[in-house]
Amino acid sequence: MTSLTRYQMYIDGEWVDAQDGKTFESLNPATGEMWAEIPEATAGDVDRAVKAAHRAFSEGPWASTTATERGRYLRKLADLLADRSESLGRTETIDTGKMLKETLWQAKYISEFFHYFAGCADKVHGDTMPIDKPDLCVFTMREPLGVVAAVVPWNSQLFLVAVKIGPALAAGNTVVLKASEHASAAMLEFGKVIEEAGFPPGVVNIVTGHGDPCGKAVTSHPLVQRISFTGGPGAARQVLYNSAENFAEVSLELGGKSPFMVFEDADVESAVNGSIAGIFGATGQSCVAGSRLYLQESVADEFLDRMVGLAKDIRIGDPLADETQMGPLCTAGQLERIEAEVAHAQEEGGTVLHGGKRPASLNRGLFYEPTIIECPDQSMRIVDTELFGPVLSVLRFKDEDEVIRLANDTTHGLAAGIFTRDGAKSLRVAKATRAGIVWVNTYRVVSPIAEFGGYKGSGYGRESGFQAIYDYTRPKTVWINTSSEPMANPFVMR
Repeated sequence: MTSLTRYQMYIDGEWVDAQDGKTFESLNPATGEMWAEIPEATAGDVDRAVKAAHRAFSEGPWASTTATERGRYLRKLADLLADRSESLGRTETIDTGKMLKETLWQAKYISEFFHYFAGCADKVHGDTMPIDKPDLCVFTMREPLGVVAAVVPWNSQLFLVAVKIGPALAAGNTVVLKASEHASAAMLEFGKVIEEAGFPPGVVNIVTGHGDPCGKAVTSHPLVQRISFTGGPGAARQVLYNSAENFAEVSLELGGKSPFMVFEDADVESAVNGSIAGIFGATGQSCVAGSRLYLQESVADEFLDRMVGLAKDIRIGDPLADETQMGPLCTAGQLERIEAEVAHAQEEGGTVLHGGKRPASLNRGLFYEPTIIECPDQSMRIVDTELFGPVLSVLRFKDEDEVIRLANDTTHGLAAGIFTRDGAKSLRVAKATRAGIVWVNTYRVVSPIAEFGGYKGSGYGRESGFQAIYDYTRPKTVWINTSSEPMANPFVMR
């Protein structure tokens, strides 16, 4: 048996074990073997991390850095991340099962997010106001909130860290980052880059552990001023409950069941490729996965013939291998849930066009075939259940009005895809679709410049974009009396 890689948490500029010495093991989902040992934080560990972040915010050198200096820290971090992208990506692949090609690209691309927020750091400003009273100069200034609790899931974790702590640090806050218990290693490797970039102790802290006590302690701590959470709706409800203890500002990104709409005038080849990328890329383990496919009746058969043909050729296997196109799921719980939901969909009348089972050629690891299920009815449970795996629900529609109604008939609202050559139609449908991100004739594209977030059960708040920095500040209004005369006696009315 190979020895486990042993990790420590990063608190107040030091690498530390949990106070009680407890750990948990992390699974390599491609092999089914444990490969890393992770500290299991206690409430005391979290308290130490939050207090370190609070000291750094209010007393340490970070408290007196200028916005331009904060930008320099972020630029150095960005450059180091680009240099370390290969090792970061490889660690993330081993820990999560995501394709090495994707994790390498993502680890390198997040440096662009930190460069972007570095440039934004000294562009945040307040306003002067033409107040309706004489001899008064009134203006606002934007000030950082304080300690930010950033809670990220295991998937796309480096990207999600960038869109959370990038604007938080640019605005002058300090951060306690809670890594997912399912795959913490990449976050702890990221901590090594934070240390190398020279951020003062306490500015960024990384804790690892389960929802209780670790997650509960960090989101309810009285010194936490803002919570940025990405995950599932069940955990989000607990986060909101916890925030009642500290009245922290909260933003939530809760995934979705995104509609992918293909009209009869679409470029079918492009739309098929987009749908394949949208649902089978990252093994479907993406919050924006296009997992509800709506096909206009006249092109549905041609589209499905092409898609099933491509799905049959997808090479499943070792995510570290160059030839692999789809890796395993991250957790055994996901695999079991997907199997149960696919079976239930068949009981409700769904037809499996491809997949629907574990690949026979792979006898270890958490693998599941790319699966396409044609659903006769929108009311089937699988149509509005986020599975977080490579399972596509397919429905047919007659016209524009019908597909808009079907696309919006969901508790979710994170993303949507539209494929049509008709520009006016694309704008009409994009406007009518209740989702925070709408892609037209493309899918799963992100940028540090563009905002990201959802509607309805997919959460609230936005990440990325310049506005994100303002979300990590609060305005202070300053009134200055410019008159040379003394203030009037308040008890003498004139």
